[in-house]
Amino acid sequence: MRVGVLLNERGGVEALGKLADDVRRAADDGFSSAWMSQIFGVDALTALAVAGSGVSGIELGTAVVPTYPRHPAVLAQQARTTALALRGRFTLGVGLSHKIVIEDMYGYDFGRPLRHMDEYLSVLAPLLEGENASFTGETLSGNIGLSVPNEGRVPLLLAALGPKMLKLAAERADGTVLWMTGPVTVREHIVPTITAAAEAAGRDAPRVVCVLPVCVTGDVERAREQAGETFEVYGVLPSYRAMMDREGVEGPKDMAVVGDEDAVAARLAELSEAGVTDFVAAEYMPGDRRTRAFLKTVTAR
Repeated sequence: MRVGVLLNERGGVEALGKLADDVRRAADDGFSSAWMSQIFGVDALTALAVAGSGVSGIELGTAVVPTYPRHPAVLAQQARTTALALRGRFTLGVGLSHKIVIEDMYGYDFGRPLRHMDEYLSVLAPLLEGENASFTGETLSGNIGLSVPNEGRVPLLLAALGPKMLKLAAERADGTVLWMTGPVTVREHIVPTITAAAEAAGRDAPRVVCVLPVCVTGDVERAREQAGETFEVYGVLPSYRAMMDREGVEGPKDMAVVGDEDAVAARLAELSEAGVTDFVAAEYMPGDRRTRAFLKTVTAR
């Protein structure tokens, strides 16, 4: 199991410079990858292109970019440009986001999410492969080619939790990106579903990228309380709530990988045995250095 880190958005006018320092540190610390979410701050693809262009030896990716606000051809163009800036070390992770964001904030209809993603990938995927797209659907269309001079394809991951979306990730992407999804759910639901779908489609074994909050500490109660506060909103979003119910936990505080070095190592081993191919650590405790020190030992194994 490869180990990566989730990059936190940095504030101030020097945000991109600070992010570049974080990317360089992640590479120096031996992480195989560093990922950035697209929320409401800086644009993740632009930020990674700027911050990562001077750093070699580490994969950079989005986890994830919501699809609705961008036409798939526009996103493909931006992704291929980012991959060009990063000399082929970029992986595009995309996802639906949530009704509260897409419909209530952006004003798009969130009524047919599976249809939307199926049709979105019909345009996005070929363009990431360097091919032309020719598709007319019910929710969107695209008949276009791009001339961005990439030497290779841009890998694609799809945030998928339900069976139908996991099947789509297996058939149309290189794997999935998970958030707020624990080892029981990965072992009993995610990996069997996506692996079977990939085998049925004659595709390679999919990547399973699992992002979770991590804190190595002796004060487990305090760390869980902080996780509960920091990630509270995810406990009520339907897609993540379903995963927590599958896992049999109360909320985000219980999804955090928390404990001393031995306890955290045991949980990472459990995720690896469940079928996670890439674990991405979301460090969240202010002033925490112990977690990074431990994670560096894991990357060195």
